[in-house]
Amino acid sequence: MTLAFYDTKPYDRDYFGRAANGADFILHHHEFRLTAETVSTAQGADAVCVFVNDRLDRDCLTKLAALGVRLVALRCAGFNNVDRAAAAELRITIVRVPAYSPHAVAEHTVALLMALNRKIHRAYNRVREQNFSLSGLVGFDLHGKTVGIIGTGKIGRVAAQIFRGFGCRVLGYDPHPMDEWAAEHGITYTSVEALLSESDVVSLHLPLTAETHHLLNVASIALMKPGAYLVNTSRGKLVDSAAVIDALKSGHLGGVALDVYEEEEGIFFEDHSGTVLQDDELARLMTFPNVLITAHQAFLTHEALSEITRVTLDSITRFRDGHEPVAERVVA
Repeated sequence: MTLAFYDTKPYDRDYFGRAANGADFILHHHEFRLTAETVSTAQGADAVCVFVNDRLDRDCLTKLAALGVRLVALRCAGFNNVDRAAAAELRITIVRVPAYSPHAVAEHTVALLMALNRKIHRAYNRVREQNFSLSGLVGFDLHGKTVGIIGTGKIGRVAAQIFRGFGCRVLGYDPHPMDEWAAEHGITYTSVEALLSESDVVSLHLPLTAETHHLLNVASIALMKPGAYLVNTSRGKLVDSAAVIDALKSGHLGGVALDVYEEEEGIFFEDHSGTVLQDDELARLMTFPNVLITAHQAFLTHEALSEITRVTLDSITRFRDGHEPVAERVVA
């Protein structure tokens, strides 16, 4: 079976190459993204494997169908880059990796917050220049603070439990609350409004849907406690970047830690160090001393990459052998 991989990086080629070694797969890796303009490169492939910034719109999917491709395997959990209605009409099966390592993303969430709060990144740069001053490096204890977790799926629940381990009071919001889990771990469900107004730290762990787009906007940020921290390791478009910039400028937000950005396509995962950054909002965010940004790396652990590889190749194998894909992996 011939597989065309798109938007691949060295770690993709390493993990998938080793896993497919000796299996009946021929892998073609492409560094560019799959779009309607590049879809001709899937000629001869039985399936394509894509990532978060590949664009599976109606035009692209129609051309894939014309090439005989009947399976698109997303090596990620999110699928907002896929036209699901078009895929259904064209009888193209879409599979994903619904949960690769909730610990990877949850732990990165806490790492980002701790680095920002305790000014680890600033201290590291100072010490490398033999500046051992502690001025301007004051942080706060997480112990005793209130942390609001918006979205208590697998990642949100792990993050909540880690914060409980720090001795935090944890509030949760989810359209489908898990009351038994919350009671077991001492977590209190409440409304979004109450969570925002009471939390010292707000952490987002939601999928991107029409309802969650710009969940954090001018109005909702205004509800947050003055000086509160915002952490987003979920989906960039959950947050209105312009509203965050205004709240940072006014001092209403105490700090912002991001692993995702709403217009990250074409920027994240690439080296732009020799060019002028064309995204003015991202450039402005990067000027704030109380903002810490990583480039969508929360998933990047050995365990997560191994699970992404295993689940993706298992879904492809099941499809090849005529078996129904595992239900929770199918994008319907």
